[in-house]
Amino acid sequence: MLLSSIIAGFTIGILGSFHCVGMCGPIALALPVGNATSWKRTGFIFLYNIGRASAYAIIGLLFAFVGKQLFIAQYQQTLSIVLGVFILLMLIYASISTLRIPFFDAYTNRLKSFLIRLFKGEKKWYTFYSIGFLNGFLPCGLVYVALAGALATADVLHSVLFMTAFGIGTFPIMFLVIVSGKYISLQWRNRMRKVVPFFVATMAVLLILRGLNLGIPYISPEMKATEHGTEQNCCHKE
Repeated sequence: MLLSSIIAGFTIGILGSFHCVGMCGPIALALPVGNATSWKRTGFIFLYNIGRASAYAIIGLLFAFVGKQLFIAQYQQTLSIVLGVFILLMLIYASISTLRIPFFDAYTNRLKSFLIRLFKGEKKWYTFYSIGFLNGFLPCGLVYVALAGALATADVLHSVLFMTAFGIGTFPIMFLVIVSGKYISLQWRNRMRKVVPFFVATMAVLLILRGLNLGIPYISPEMKATEHGTEQNCCHKE
């Protein structure tokens, strides 16, 4: 079970990492690593990505406690539906430029202001880690999808490892973007940004179906309440 959580998180990171090119690409491409030696440049990029993965792990830790309580209270199906609807609403919010949520915008703007300070300040090794760490807390549909998967584990350790593996799964593409970003055109990045919402929406719909308890193997398995929480009967017949 532990290994499956790691593999699942890593797979989502790999498959969804092209989303990072469009969304996190501008921040990654702006990293001041151009004048560094090859070894230092690699180290700075690694620290940036470790910072992102650390942020994802902390998010997984914080939300795991909530997910565990909901699992014990047999609300796991409701949680799955709520998360799926939330992700769809966030996609709609992102697509309507005239729609503004004050609290949400204030949170995002505050994080961006901290990032600007880091870019303008003195560049130390921890600067690159800090940029990645704050980058990990920026609103992101792909992170919401990964978080939904982590919450479904209903276990703190599994949730943290799931989100950490998710972050590590995005490493290869992000390394490629930073190292050879000048060869990736803005038009190509914009195309990927347009495709990603469909991927995220599909995952959100699957979360909703999972919570509806329709008895469809793998997609919407039958969930049964027990004294230990909620158990699923996916595809095995007795």
